[in-house]
Amino acid sequence: MLKSIALALVLLTAGGGLRAQPASASLDWSPCPDDKVGMQCADLQVPADWAAPAGRRITLKLGRLPATGPAKGVALIAYGGPGGPGVALTQSMSGWWADLRNRMDVVTWDTRGYGAQFGGLSTGLPCLWTRVPLPAFPRDDADFGRLSDTNRGQAEVCRQADPVLFANMSSADHARDMEAIRKALGGAELNYYGASYAGFYGQAYARLFPRQVRTMVLDGTWNHSPADWGRELEEMARSNERFLTRFFDWCAANGCEDVPRAWRALVARADRRPVPAAKNVAYTGRDLQAFAIASARQGKTAWPGLAQAIRKARDGDASAFVPARGARYPDQATGVTECADWPRAAGRQELDATVDRLRKAAPNAGAAGTMATATLACVGWPVSVTNPPTPLPKTLPPLLGAGAWGESDAVARAIGQVPGSVTIVHDGPGHTLYGTNTCARDHINRYFTDKILPPKNTAC
Repeated sequence: MLKSIALALVLLTAGGGLRAQPASASLDWSPCPDDKVGMQCADLQVPADWAAPAGRRITLKLGRLPATGPAKGVALIAYGGPGGPGVALTQSMSGWWADLRNRMDVVTWDTRGYGAQFGGLSTGLPCLWTRVPLPAFPRDDADFGRLSDTNRGQAEVCRQADPVLFANMSSADHARDMEAIRKALGGAELNYYGASYAGFYGQAYARLFPRQVRTMVLDGTWNHSPADWGRELEEMARSNERFLTRFFDWCAANGCEDVPRAWRALVARADRRPVPAAKNVAYTGRDLQAFAIASARQGKTAWPGLAQAIRKARDGDASAFVPARGARYPDQATGVTECADWPRAAGRQELDATVDRLRKAAPNAGAAGTMATATLACVGWPVSVTNPPTPLPKTLPPLLGAGAWGESDAVARAIGQVPGSVTIVHDGPGHTLYGTNTCARDHINRYFTDKILPPKNTAC
């Protein structure tokens, strides 16, 4: 085994540069399984339940791409999912980090619970990980009760296999794992890049360990830190509305002027009588809204097809909305982490009031594509929301956000609570910027290495 001799995470000097700290010798690094890019792996034992640190331990698999120049720090990175296997993804996308590695080690990990079924090497949760159609909105209290029982029954299959790990899978638990990794790497301040769902790990870490943050990048994520969750749900709906508005504005000048006028009538009619799409498949208005939002956010390349799909559905044939691959209805993955992170309705009246507000805020998009819809699968979940949305501490150092349409707005709402923070905006479709946008990547790398933020309102 190769004992870790790399320099650990960094402290900022008075002049804004990096000051190396003595490395920890607690991690044994060796070549990762089937490695082809020079990546080293190590195991770290952490508590299954951070509230019982002396109890059962689980294994986190860490991966490291050593710096190619003098190592003056470490960047800890995660790709979200939840469950994205950090080791395998970093191996397959090692080129992303080539410039950053001139001055920093790049370290990642496979998150707890998401084991071999996700390509991960950390302790896995024995679970039937699957995707299920999003439930319909309950029509009455009996419907709500049946939804609760159905969800609980599905969750119990996972929970009974490992009750302790099942109950400790929130983004806050991942954040506590991050703190253990930081300490194992030498104990200096954290530099963190969180993409997509991993942005919620970062927000949780910032709340739990604000004094340990040196730099933090949240790329293509949502706001898990509002003071008013109801208002944040409305912002999600308005963001979806803007996707459709861009599409409708394009239609007005591109030969599909009839589509904006037909859309709301189609949705209302489909909610009363679902539109046939394939054998044994028919779409409600909310189904159509979910598919249309996903298509509209892809930009102009997808808009001609979306216009044709709406016209066909207006004429009674929704087959053009059926996905070419995967589930035929709007769906989501088993929400072990998500159901611990996001508030869900406690009863039908609360849910109805929320949906009514979202429909008023976003007449074309409605509640589709918001957490109000996504958390329907969490109603009745046997574990409570252990990591609810909470504002970020204002004492944090300035953070850096990044994102394309919709995402940059959400990230800005999260980090805007922290004085001096900046969000890089890409005015176009996409999901996360670091891997595909060299302008954003250069700004992010400079922030990590020299703690220099781009100017406010930077567009990439």
